[in-house]
Amino acid sequence: IHYDILGLTYWMLTRLEEIGRTDLDNHQRFPATSSHAFKHGYLERPIVDEWLNVLGQVMLRVWPEIELKQHEFNMKVSHDVDGPARYAFQNFKGLVRTMGGDVLVRKDIAAALKAPWIWLNCKRAIHPKDPANTFDWLMTQSEENGLTSAFYFICGRTDASKDAKYDPEMPQIRKLMREIHRRGHEIGLHPSYNTYNRPEEIAKEADRLRKVCGEEGIQQTEWGGRMHFLRWDQAITQKAWADAGMSYDSTLSYADRPGFRCGTCFEYPAFDAATDKPLKLRIRPLVAMDCTVIAERYLGLGSTEAAYEKFNELKNKCRKVGGVFTLLWHNSFFSSPNDFDIYRRLVSER
Repeated sequence: IHYDILGLTYWMLTRLEEIGRTDLDNHQRFPATSSHAFKHGYLERPIVDEWLNVLGQVMLRVWPEIELKQHEFNMKVSHDVDGPARYAFQNFKGLVRTMGGDVLVRKDIAAALKAPWIWLNCKRAIHPKDPANTFDWLMTQSEENGLTSAFYFICGRTDASKDAKYDPEMPQIRKLMREIHRRGHEIGLHPSYNTYNRPEEIAKEADRLRKVCGEEGIQQTEWGGRMHFLRWDQAITQKAWADAGMSYDSTLSYADRPGFRCGTCFEYPAFDAATDKPLKLRIRPLVAMDCTVIAERYLGLGSTEAAYEKFNELKNKCRKVGGVFTLLWHNSFFSSPNDFDIYRRLVSER
């Protein structure tokens, strides 16, 4: 073949190019724009899967009698619960500030007028009229399309300005978790902002989540999740997940550009290049995140048909290799009817 497919596959899956880098963004993340894949135009291709398909074709030419494993396209949806409610967990000052945002930023006077009433009636459960309470709708979309939604909860506060205003022990969150579990969906971990390079904090927050779930009678065969803000240090974070007893992590996508950070749309076993040992953890690469495509600070396509086309283009690239299209859509990232329409179309067009 005269091409080191296996060596290049190892280089992509272990994210060797990210170790020891200093060209990081303001959240200390390795950005897509610094990656070899972006600079050479293959970030939006599952290059590892393409390489292995070529290798499979060559193998069949040499050994026509062998049977290669066949894969079927699938889709996995997940939701980081940064803000389960717009109003429920605010103090009075925060409520007033949020109402100001409704009027001045979101241009939604009706929401601002409803806010005090919603805030006063959410002591035991998140109010169904709260704009961020899209949980029932998200689960219904998954159920109607044969999918399971995974909801990842923050269970710590290492940066008050960037972490959640809720705690997993709160009655509103316990009730939400019970409902998610009752409907057959998944609960997972979303470690707080300053945990990505602090293994002991990830372990503490993982234990806290499992403890609350145990108290609510929630049992799962596996526990997974994703880092807050997609903060990740390849030399530290994945081992911290494994040591915390987690089953899988689904952080590995870039915040600033969608695509195939690991070169694949298949889940694979984690490997620690520093110690040359496998880890008891699976990596579930993330292909696309809502704000990466839509938000002005990143790709900036807005809640438009162009955004839908970009998501769908990536989905079809996963389909071509029989892989898994992994989509992150925050429960609170629905600012217009177009957002609901884009998400509905993505999960229903299988």
